[in-house]
Amino acid sequence: MRISKKSPKKEKRIMTFSLYANLFFVIVELFMAVYTSSQTVLLDAVYDGIEFFMLLPSIFLIPLLYRSSNEKYPFGYMQMETVFIVVKGVTMIAATVGLIANSINILIHGGRQISFDTVAGFELFACILGVIVTIYLRRKNKGLNSPIVKAEMQGWKIDSMISIGMTAAFFLPVFVEALWVQRVSPYLDALFTMILSVVMLPVPIKTVSSAIRDLLLISPEEEIVLDIKSIVEPIIFESKCSDLHYNIVRTGRKLWISAYITLDKDELSVRKMQLLQARCIATLAQQYADFYFELLPEIEYDKEEVKQFMDT
Repeated sequence: MRISKKSPKKEKRIMTFSLYANLFFVIVELFMAVYTSSQTVLLDAVYDGIEFFMLLPSIFLIPLLYRSSNEKYPFGYMQMETVFIVVKGVTMIAATVGLIANSINILIHGGRQISFDTVAGFELFACILGVIVTIYLRRKNKGLNSPIVKAEMQGWKIDSMISIGMTAAFFLPVFVEALWVQRVSPYLDALFTMILSVVMLPVPIKTVSSAIRDLLLISPEEEIVLDIKSIVEPIIFESKCSDLHYNIVRTGRKLWISAYITLDKDELSVRKMQLLQARCIATLAQQYADFYFELLPEIEYDKEEVKQFMDT
């Protein structure tokens, strides 16, 4: 698959914008976390801080992701992206677990009173800004279809959804004057932090699990494998082959697909193999942005013949 030379520069510009937006968020959130003593705002600041420090090296990594593979790097530089994803995911898991433990400690010691209207107003501001950044990233990613930009866009979208939920939750003690609300108000911030942490925790766990599979060169998720087979098999079985099997691995954003066919006849048409491979690539390109596909004949060997050659 050939990629336009403009793609790395455009992708780098988009990610640089997201980096600066993230830095702005981190600074504002840290200030608000100190000002309001809110654990929920601190959770947002920690997550966005980790995101910022992971984005920083990944921007310099983008040009490497577009370099072709060679003898020294047979799978290109895609594994570097996967390593960053694992480090980022593990760091987020550790930070989330730490904040849950800290929230439990606050609950045990009687909770903490905060300015709910201030936190609610800030979360509303964060939601609006997150929506603006998400729309910008979506517009810029049209035609580029970058996995790393998609992942960044998804992160901003999740942040916006969480912020609007927190806005509604923190406005509760402001507008509801019931006695039970006033009694539990010192515990609300820590409770919201724990609930938010539990909701967010599966995301980095799933990310790390998927990235480790890629690092170990284990085939990707079953739905991806089945989808590839459903695309390739109708084309290849036109050749009337007797058997077909695959080797499918993923390194970072790129899929490596090898399809091995066993021919019915004791002959091989190179031209026919080229046409089948070209049709498979054209069809796969409608579904996947970055992949390598090869169609190979399965050549079986005779053990006795191998033994004879070894003895001579």
